Amino acid sequence: MMMPESHVAEVAGGEYEMQPELNPGQDVGSNFYPEMEDIDIMDTDEDELQRLLEVEFEDRTGSDNGEFVPDDEQNTRRLIKKRKYHRHTQSQIQEMEAFFRECPHPDDKQRKELSRAIGLDPLQIKFWFQNKRTQVKTQNERNENSHLRAENMRLSTENTIMKEVLSHGLCTNCGNSMELGQLAFEGNDLRVENAKLRDEIERISSIATKYAEKQPMISHQHSSLAIDGGVGIEKPVIIELAVAAMEEIVGMAQLCEPLWMSRFDQPLEILNEGIYIQNFSKGLGEKLTGFKTEATRETAVVPLNAVNIIEMLMDANQWMAFFPSIVSRAATLDVLSNGAAETFNGALQVMSAMFQMATQLVPSREGLFIRYCKQHAEKTWAVVDVSIDCLRPNSSMTWRRRPSGCLIEEMAEGFSKVTWVEHMEVDDGNVAEIYKPLVNSGLAFGAQRWVLALKRQCHCLASVHNDEVVDQIGALTSMLMRKNWMKLSERMVRIFTNGVSSAASDQWSLVAGTGANYDVKATTRKSMNEPGSPPGIILNATTSVWLQAPARSVFNFLHSENSRRQWDILTNNGVIEQVCQIANGGSHGNCISLLRVKNESLPSSMMILQESSYDASGAYVIYAPLDETAMGLVLKNDEPDFVALLPSGFAVSPDGPAGLLNGGNAAGSLLTVSFQILLNAAPAERISLASISTINSLIAFTIERIKSAVSCDDT
Repeated sequence: MMMPESHVAEVAGGEYEMQPELNPGQDVGSNFYPEMEDIDIMDTDEDELQRLLEVEFEDRTGSDNGEFVPDDEQNTRRLIKKRKYHRHTQSQIQEMEAFFRECPHPDDKQRKELSRAIGLDPLQIKFWFQNKRTQVKTQNERNENSHLRAENMRLSTENTIMKEVLSHGLCTNCGNSMELGQLAFEGNDLRVENAKLRDEIERISSIATKYAEKQPMISHQHSSLAIDGGVGIEKPVIIELAVAAMEEIVGMAQLCEPLWMSRFDQPLEILNEGIYIQNFSKGLGEKLTGFKTEATRETAVVPLNAVNIIEMLMDANQWMAFFPSIVSRAATLDVLSNGAAETFNGALQVMSAMFQMATQLVPSREGLFIRYCKQHAEKTWAVVDVSIDCLRPNSSMTWRRRPSGCLIEEMAEGFSKVTWVEHMEVDDGNVAEIYKPLVNSGLAFGAQRWVLALKRQCHCLASVHNDEVVDQIGALTSMLMRKNWMKLSERMVRIFTNGVSSAASDQWSLVAGTGANYDVKATTRKSMNEPGSPPGIILNATTSVWLQAPARSVFNFLHSENSRRQWDILTNNGVIEQVCQIANGGSHGNCISLLRVKNESLPSSMMILQESSYDASGAYVIYAPLDETAMGLVLKNDEPDFVALLPSGFAVSPDGPAGLLNGGNAAGSLLTVSFQILLNAAPAERISLASISTINSLIAFTIERIKSAVSCDDT
């Protein structure tokens, strides 16, 4: 008779029907009756259901005609009937086994063809395959659990070793033992955290298994992830790496000296690589030969609650929109676990991303990584990333991201304390010499840049919701309008940085690499029927130069409305008037502005959308002209993605870590200038040399004006 639905056993975090007891040596396919879990009523036609009900009825009554039969005789008949009806021959089993290896889910046509070949009823074949799938699934679960138990034992052993290291570390200079002081004291918290993490592998595997059963897009048949064109990475390896990375990021966020050291000549903490190797030997293993280490840590309090920060980090699109100047593109490739609702506790996914700087002289960094979120206390979460490119065969890497991410502690009144850690190994051979001090210090892609960008975006969101808006024309009267302006500005920044950085190589074609006085990189892109982009050939010209002037002075000059006519020929010496403004950060000059240009030579007032930002990691002044139609779309609450933008502007960075010691007022800075212009409305036409010459002259004129102004500015 069919198994009652209440017979359920929990195996390795998932629910499976209890299997009928098999005779010694009996194959799983010898039992006719299916597992309740594997029956799909919606996939069974009426004739099969009727046949199944008839068999069930016969077994319950003990005879084909429903007559009463004594218990002993009834049991004998039922046993004979089962043996006669359910036992398959060895050749039949072999045929079905061979077919199962090729196709574990045969359709109706395949089952009928197989039934004719081996002399079994199609319904018997269907149930044999159902039972076989359950058997294989159960065996896979057992093998995986065995691996996880072994891993737990390994973690326990390594945790014991770590305790010894925390108590008596070795000096990286003399090799003698030393007391780690603060490290040992703070290590108590880490050991408690390790004890919790040892149980994490089993729990994540359970969640991942349940989620994978519900998501057919995730390959679970061979316990591996199909990533990037079918390159498989074993799921247990992913889980093991995620747990080790989480343990590492929590330790690196919480521990201080001697793991993190301070120097009088450096504004940032420096990672003690010797202590790091002693305490965090798991995960990605040894450092790549010939690569340089970039390791930074930064802490800040931001006006956004912890759950909203985590939600942003676990959504690729939100994450990319929150950091438009850093993340060129991002995508979620696989999801092993969605985690707990609302808190994302246990969420685990595979992602790809490209990170960039606003200059063509620093290569962008692209790769695959896993992102794992875990709640460690009632109001404390951690999100960690770690590269997996090295796990793929024949991978060629110029950088990899060791466990990096943030520890997020929820505070009162919607604030959160964020401790961010960035740890990378990089081949800097293709970085221009003038940018190497900035890149090698960790400022270019380090924790400080991420945290400052996060603070700026959080302040912008707060001002949008709290009506902190300067508006002379009463245009931004609703929160939706202000959000649209912020979204439009975010897209403007993204278009600008993508056009400037080396990340744009797959979108733009190089047409020229030299200018009269500066090394100008000119690229083109054909735009046809693209929302938010004017039709025609778009020319982007970019160059980066060193200036003998502090980054703060350069930003103040570029941001000031009074000095704009000195460098911006677009305004044609007109009067600049600020129409409205949304605060975009805590300091003066950080804002999204709408400017009006008044000039008698212009037939009507020209509007300019501009985003300005300044912090210790660098500054931006990015702008794009808007016509009256575009203005109307935004003010009518229409979707801002359809507003055509051609951004131009500037990116300013200190020329090295020394530039941060006195608030960005060091002697030198790095300036990137970029302009985008629409050449014509016919994408099929060729680009004239005169157009390239014109834009080269424009860049040279602008740089000379800036140099002349800031070299005389002592502010």
